[in-house]
Amino acid sequence: MLVSSRQLSEHLGDPTWIVFDCRHDLTDLMKGERVYREGHIPGAHFANLEIDLSGEKNGQNGRHPLPPPAAFTAFLARHGVTPSSTLVAYDDVGGQFAARLWWLARWIGLTNIALLDGGLQKWSVDGHSLSREVPVPRPAPLRGHADALMVMSADEVQSHLNDDQAMILIDARAPERYRGEVEPMDPVAGHIPGAYNRFYKENLNADLTMRSPAILHAAFAKLLGTTAAEHAVHQCGSGVTACANIFAMEYAGLSGSKLYAGSWSEWVSAPSRPVAKGAQRGSTIV
Repeated sequence: MLVSSRQLSEHLGDPTWIVFDCRHDLTDLMKGERVYREGHIPGAHFANLEIDLSGEKNGQNGRHPLPPPAAFTAFLARHGVTPSSTLVAYDDVGGQFAARLWWLARWIGLTNIALLDGGLQKWSVDGHSLSREVPVPRPAPLRGHADALMVMSADEVQSHLNDDQAMILIDARAPERYRGEVEPMDPVAGHIPGAYNRFYKENLNADLTMRSPAILHAAFAKLLGTTAAEHAVHQCGSGVTACANIFAMEYAGLSGSKLYAGSWSEWVSAPSRPVAKGAQRGSTIV
């Protein structure tokens, strides 16, 4: 699930390894492609969160709805991905955006997907070079079929609120956003009632590498309590950073958790859905 900068450097030029640069900035939507062209890991293709890793918005499906499976499969195929390819995704924020590509690839049935541990920072700190050369894609045949069991809808989430044995909801946003103290992205502040908060950055060391499976397992096991891992549902603001928590659970050996893809931005698009503020489990419904 993780590759080191050394491992990746040893496979540069290997046509069976396909690398994707997933850098992005939610407040500067052009920044990812701009910094990619300024320098990226040699041979890496650019994956645009807004275009390649998301579908069309309709005002009620969140800020980053899932792309149609056929569209995402076609994107990978255009860049030479086959069922036997090894995909490596990276960004510069500890996997926040790279995990979205990792999750989507698993969603359509691919299995050989990893994140670059520590991302672009660790790559550079370890002395590896960057390139401005944009690789020429070599299209390949690829079929993908979405696994509906990996996703929860808003209606399904709402039907299981505060029922921890049926569903434990884990919010990956920063604590102050979860508590409703600030909301820089969406029109309503707060969180889904009954959700627990696990900021995705808590999964990382100071150098943005992933914490050990043992540490992650202990943290998520404490959060889950008696709830089975497959009953965990992850959400965030728009279904992106939630994938980083899914990755951390899988890396820790806690498999089978699901994604509420629409997340908070979809949830608050319907005024009838309840909203909570304050600390988890002690929240006040408003």
